[in-house]
Amino acid sequence: MPNETKKDIKSLLPAELEEEFAALGLPKFRAKQVFKWLSSGASSFDEMTDLSKDLRAKLGGIYHITVPAVLRRQTSASDGTEKFLWGLSDGNAVESVLMCYDYGNSVCVSSQVGCNMGCAFCASRGGKIRDLRPSEILDQVLWTEKETGKKVSNIVMMGIGEPLDNFENVERFLRLVNCPEGLNIGMRHISLSTCGLVPGIDRLAELDLQLTLSVSLHAPDDETRTSLMPVDRRWNVAELTDACRRYFEKTGRRISFEYALIRGVNDSDAQADELAALMKKVRGHVNLIPLNEVDGSPLKPGDAKRFAAALKERGVNVTVRRRLGADIDAACGQLRKRTMKESR
Repeated sequence: MPNETKKDIKSLLPAELEEEFAALGLPKFRAKQVFKWLSSGASSFDEMTDLSKDLRAKLGGIYHITVPAVLRRQTSASDGTEKFLWGLSDGNAVESVLMCYDYGNSVCVSSQVGCNMGCAFCASRGGKIRDLRPSEILDQVLWTEKETGKKVSNIVMMGIGEPLDNFENVERFLRLVNCPEGLNIGMRHISLSTCGLVPGIDRLAELDLQLTLSVSLHAPDDETRTSLMPVDRRWNVAELTDACRRYFEKTGRRISFEYALIRGVNDSDAQADELAALMKKVRGHVNLIPLNEVDGSPLKPGDAKRFAAALKERGVNVTVRRRLGADIDAACGQLRKRTMKESR
């Protein structure tokens, strides 16, 4: 970790930075200058050329600026998707993925090092090492732009970790990335994915941020879902559904339900019936995901085209996610897992 005697300046919101600088006897406009530099990816105070040399030295003695290292970068030969493995200051690593669409460029970011949720189909299994700080989540956006030269217009919080298990830091990241003085990415261009932490969903609803909430459902019944997602033992499908209904009533934002189709596990006609009945209760949209196969896992992809047709016949609003980056370990956690294995 960075020198704990210095403050993490990139995790401070503009108003907080103004307060900090006022305590140092600095005018407000200095805080605005520094925040703009940080939001453009400055890696040191020395780059901030509109500050005096003495001021740069003074700030460098009080604050540190997080800078990730590019440990690996992979580019898909088929669709141009790019995946980064970022080295953090404490020796840990996380991943992010840049996906280019007609409507803009989306970056999928991680919120934790590792994950405690233990979902059967996920390459990030193995337990959480630590939460990412707001600056470390923000760095994934900033340095993806810097490394690729491509402007990020959309953010997906669906990388390594459970965002609602790192609630305070994720909320602060969202406010930082949304700042007009910074990257100014609108909340409606941000999607946050959760495996179903009910208290977190209720807490997020109270913030009314107008982002898109994606819920990893993956099965409409508790027996199947529990076998795939241990979180279902704590908050079952009925409790999760109730929380999603409350979220919709509070925010007016339709929820997207992620459904990774697994052959012989969650792709039967009976499960299509159950899923359709569930969607009528919550007015949700189903996003079918062709399963990314993970080394060592017996789970295989189901027929997304067939299951999507079955859901449409039952009146469900459904899309099939376009599969990107299959040749570059694009599933969250795969590249980190492989790199750790190679280093051992």
